[in-house]
Formats: sequence, structure tokens, C-alpha cells
Amino acid sequence: MRQRSITAFFFALVMLGGIYGGPHSFFLLFGLVAVIGAWELGNLVYKHEDAHRELRKVLITGLTAVVYIWIGGDIMHWWTMNPFLAVALLPAVFGLLATVELFLAGKTPFPNLGIYFLSVFYLAVPLILLLMIAYGEQYYPNRVLALLLLVWTNDTGAYLFGKKWGKTKLFERISPNKTWEGTLGGAFFAILISWGLSFLIHDFTLFQWLALSVVAAIGSNVGDLVESMLKRSVGVKDSGSIMPGHGGILDRFDAFIFCLPFYWLVLQWVS
Repeated sequence: MRQRSITAFFFALVMLGGIYGGPHSFFLLFGLVAVIGAWELGNLVYKHEDAHRELRKVLITGLTAVVYIWIGGDIMHWWTMNPFLAVALLPAVFGLLATVELFLAGKTPFPNLGIYFLSVFYLAVPLILLLMIAYGEQYYPNRVLALLLLVWTNDTGAYLFGKKWGKTKLFERISPNKTWEGTLGGAFFAILISWGLSFLIHDFTLFQWLALSVVAAIGSNVGDLVESMLKRSVGVKDSGSIMPGHGGILDRFDAFIFCLPFYWLVLQWVS
């Protein structure tokens, strides 16, 4: 418990410093989330690959980092990305990776190819959408913290309600501890905090805040279940050990990352 508390304290400091330190520290913070998360994902998905595991982890991490930096830098107005070049590069990158797999002679070359791009869509693209939410004509750090709070509040409420009243299993095959009672309790907390945030942060309408809380309530659970499904498929408990007592980066950010595309869609479609 003491170890978990110390880790949580320093985690909170890093998060607040990264978010409120300005656009550069914000970009770096979630760039690290993308890179470390991609490395952990590589550890999981290539667990049973005998040949060249480390090289494949470098490739999956490098591709994720390049996509995040290239597109993210354009969003932050540091340079201008040519969209036609981006489209042309996709098949070129696929061809290069296919050539690499040809020489690596892995057991499952085409699934390996898919995994390289899985990391881009699982990590880089959602975090790029976070950059789009947080950065317009200027940087809005309160938005980032608020979206994180919706997920964390939902998780806390689900834990408290589930521990006190949880009886009906939500998805026992993947996560034996999740219950419907906890899920509904988490949703209640998320909606309540979104209502409070609407008075403090006026970037979004009340209806948008409530819609975002629904995304957090549903997406948090699904995102956590998806990562649990991945970990169970390879027989591990945590995605990594970078955060003592808490596991890896994917363990801490799986729910938030899963919610990000739906957050972005809500803000585009709901007024």
C-alpha cells in the first residue's frame, strides 16, 4: 500500500506538471505515454515470438513515435504536414515493414505487420486527437485534466460501489472483479463530476459535458476490458512495471486512451 501511495503521488506530480507546464511539456508528456505504451504493447503481442523480439519492439515503438510527432507537431503549429505525402507514405511504410518481416522470418509475418499499425491506431491516433481537443488557437490545459478526471472519477466510483454493493458480474470471463453495480456507480460519479466541471470550465456546453461523462462511463469499462483481454491472451497480469504497485503505462491509461476518439466525436457532433 505504501509503495502504491508513493507511486501515485509522483504520478500525480508528473501529470500536473506535464499538463500545466505549457504546450511543450504537454506534448512531451503524452509523447512519452505513446512511446512507453507502444514498447509495452510490443512486449505483450510479441511475447511468444522467438526471433528478433527486441527489433520488432523497436519498430512498433518507432512507428508510433514518428506518427505522433509528425502529425502532432502540425496540430501544435510547429510545422505544416502535407496530407498527400502522408497518404503516399502509408503504402511505402507497409512495403518497408513487409520487407523487414521477409528477412526476420517470423512465425506469423502478416499478423506481425498488422501489429505495427495496431500500435498507431491504439496509441498514436487517440493521443493525436487529444492534442486536437487541447490545442486550437491556444493551449487549454483544463480540458486535458477534466477529461482525465472523468475517467478517473468513473474508475473510483466503480471501485467503491463495486466493493460495497457489487454482486452481478459484468464480464467475468475477462475481468472477474467488475460488476454491474460498480459500473452504474462509476457512471453516477462521472455524470456528477461532469455537471460540476460545467460550472468551472466553460469551454464546453453542459450537454457536451454530460455526453463526455457518458463516454467516460462506457468507454472506461470497455477500454479496461480490452486491455485485460490482451493481457489474458498472453498470460500476464500487468502490461509493465514502470510504475511500482500500479503496473505499466497501458494499465494506467488504457481506459483514457480508449475514450479519446469518442471524446473527440462528441465534441464534433454535440453542441
